[in-house]
Amino acid sequence: MPVYLLSPALVFPDPEEAEDGLIAVGADLSMERLLLAYRSGIFPWYEEGLPIMWHSPDPRCVLLADAIHVGRSLRKVLRRGYFSVRYDTAFEKIIDACKGTSRSGQRGTWITEEMRAAYVSLHELGFAHSVEVYVGDNLVGGLYGVSLGHMFFGESMFSWVSDASKVALVGLAERLRGWGHNFIDAQVATDHTLGLGAEEWPRTRYLEVLSQNVDKPTQRGSWRES
Repeated sequence: MPVYLLSPALVFPDPEEAEDGLIAVGADLSMERLLLAYRSGIFPWYEEGLPIMWHSPDPRCVLLADAIHVGRSLRKVLRRGYFSVRYDTAFEKIIDACKGTSRSGQRGTWITEEMRAAYVSLHELGFAHSVEVYVGDNLVGGLYGVSLGHMFFGESMFSWVSDASKVALVGLAERLRGWGHNFIDAQVATDHTLGLGAEEWPRTRYLEVLSQNVDKPTQRGSWRES
């Protein structure tokens, strides 16, 4: 299958043409292009020094907000009230923490300075959001991603203490359920997300659900007081 070189035109190829996930390279991270990418089932993922790479993996990892698995030990953690969860109060701290957290099997980070600037701009426009987990006044974990229609596209998470990123995902699911939103795009499966009940869907199924939900009203703006 081909990998397309994008032109300045605001268009993406059919994501079903991506054989190993990579569908296109090049172009830019403008707000218009990023939003179109998410609407198309595509997201950027690349390292510093490389051209922008656009992906649509098959299978696609999806977490249903109304079916998130909260095990016995995590339920105990939540009942203790040790953690508090906030929304959109520290977006730049969250993305910087994700950028600076080392991960097994990865050299450096895929959150380049170009990526950071693009998602901060999306946040300022009310499309990108963060979930922050605190112990007292200390930030200990969280996640960020993009909200369009009734879809949430998770980008990255981190945890500086045990269970903090799980608490962030549970908090995200709770917030989405309150709005009647159910689909969290986790992109590529990990043991972490699978342990919380995520499923691997064929790309065709994912794209069908995406088309049914992405054009519904977006919960745009700050989630801080929602």
